[in-house]
Amino acid sequence: MKRNAIASAAVVVVLLLAFVAGILSQRAQSPESSGSAAGASSQALVREDSHRLGAAGTGKVTFVEFLDFECESCKMAHPIVEDLRKKYDGKVDFVVRYFPLSGHKNSVNAAVAVEAAAQQGKFEDMYNKMYETQESWGEQQESKASVFRGFAQELGLDMAAYDKAVADPATTERVERDRKDGLDLGVNGTPTFFLNGTQIEPTSVQDFHDKIDAELNG
Repeated sequence: MKRNAIASAAVVVVLLLAFVAGILSQRAQSPESSGSAAGASSQALVREDSHRLGAAGTGKVTFVEFLDFECESCKMAHPIVEDLRKKYDGKVDFVVRYFPLSGHKNSVNAAVAVEAAAQQGKFEDMYNKMYETQESWGEQQESKASVFRGFAQELGLDMAAYDKAVADPATTERVERDRKDGLDLGVNGTPTFFLNGTQIEPTSVQDFHDKIDAELNG
């Protein structure tokens, strides 16, 4: 048990160091957008039905991530976001927006699967599952919808309801609405982060903390 904990901690450290080395600076790009969202203030940044991770914060600070589940940089950022959530639990609102990239053949399928799980109250479970398994299905040309359905079964979802949600055009439209909001805000790659309406591009893990602390203390 102790050895496993040490190994897990070592993995996190490696990922954090990789981030510092500039992995997120090589984030996946979207050919549909070339603008900057440095000063975004649109209400489209967080909608009423946007997915929030964990407990609500105080409302003073909102951290938004536009992501693609097939994006390797998003997977690298995932443990960093999880650490931020632990540190700022109850203080910061963490919001997730879908931004599937056209160059990733299963990014929409993955987002639709997560959205279908969300309709059964399992958003975060499927969100985490996608990153845990990304290496097994990412960067492949054939549809992995059946693989994602298997994840739903593993999570104990009502499969009839899941299948209905996946087939429902409204589920895909929900994903595409997030993506359109991102494009309107100038998002051109994943992951893209916003802090209280302003796009941020942290240069280190500490930079994340410094920027959030500044908003909390401002």
